[in-house]
Amino acid sequence: MSTLSPLDAVHTAAGASFIDFGGWRMPVRYTGELAEHRAVREAAGIFDLSHMGEIEVSGPEAARMLDFALVGHLSAVPVGRARYTMMCHDNGGILDDLVVYRLAADRFLVVANAANAQVIYVLLRDRAHGFAAEVTDRTTEFALIAVQGPRSAAIVGAVAEADLAGLKYYASTAARVADTDVLLARTGYTGEDGFEVYCPPDRAAGIWGALVEAGQPHGLRPAGLACRDTLRLEAGMPLYGNELHVGIAPFEVGLGRVVKFDKPGAFVGRKALAARQQAGADRILVGLVGDGRRAGRHGYAVFDGDAEVGIVTSGALSPTLGRPIAMAMVTAKYAEPGTALTVDIRGRREPVEVASLPFYSRP
Repeated sequence: MSTLSPLDAVHTAAGASFIDFGGWRMPVRYTGELAEHRAVREAAGIFDLSHMGEIEVSGPEAARMLDFALVGHLSAVPVGRARYTMMCHDNGGILDDLVVYRLAADRFLVVANAANAQVIYVLLRDRAHGFAAEVTDRTTEFALIAVQGPRSAAIVGAVAEADLAGLKYYASTAARVADTDVLLARTGYTGEDGFEVYCPPDRAAGIWGALVEAGQPHGLRPAGLACRDTLRLEAGMPLYGNELHVGIAPFEVGLGRVVKFDKPGAFVGRKALAARQQAGADRILVGLVGDGRRAGRHGYAVFDGDAEVGIVTSGALSPTLGRPIAMAMVTAKYAEPGTALTVDIRGRREPVEVASLPFYSRP
């Protein structure tokens, strides 16, 4: 049985359609994903992300432990800032991509994808062995609400007691929203400016209501997971289970920058990652752009003539560009932008052209 979000009754009352996502019953759409997508690009959307996993790492050696457990240099992150990073297997494969917030010198919040949250918690606990650090699963202690879009600062600023002008991208601060103490972060997964509110589950409905009310003059819409997927695809942001998995190394998906070989000490996967970086990638994540109305989807084959040269990892008709777009893993020799290929869409080969990522960048 799916876990219910603390906001489940709010979504039901709003007429949302639901899906099971990572073991949670989550809203996939309200009035329709196209209108919700456009609202985020042009005004703002509000999302329930309470399915994400929150894991606290604390103690005098918390920073050094995270340097060992993850590929990033977390001890170099200042208090109040966040870092996008990954946990990798000994073989260099990606176990999950994560956002880590440094809340204090000796306290971090690791945010994991819903389907991986328990695995990441167990592995962090295992990798903490020998360090003066404690790993605690805090997932049930948080609801997570995101407001994303060009009007998000005006909306959140109307209800939050915080200095939003001074809150940089990938930074967080303690704040009060709707008379509730929260962690407010300027982070997101849509390619737009936006904020994420980590709050107590029993206060989530009141905070959601306050944000919706503040957003009415700005065109705010409740938005589901369907439009979140097309938004992140346009922004070239990878999704675990599609672009990222244990069979993929960060270098193959254009994310080698998150692996910090120059940090002091060993870290899990370092030797394998160094070898894979030196060997070079024989397959690379690229963008594909087509014409017409048919988009390649996850698992569809990519061809050069009769030779299969890759596979689509994510694809959709882009609401912003009005064209089919996709991300695909292709043999390295076909990764040059402008390369003409085809995608087998239900037995019919559709022409596509390799494109640089992202497809969309906000002004």
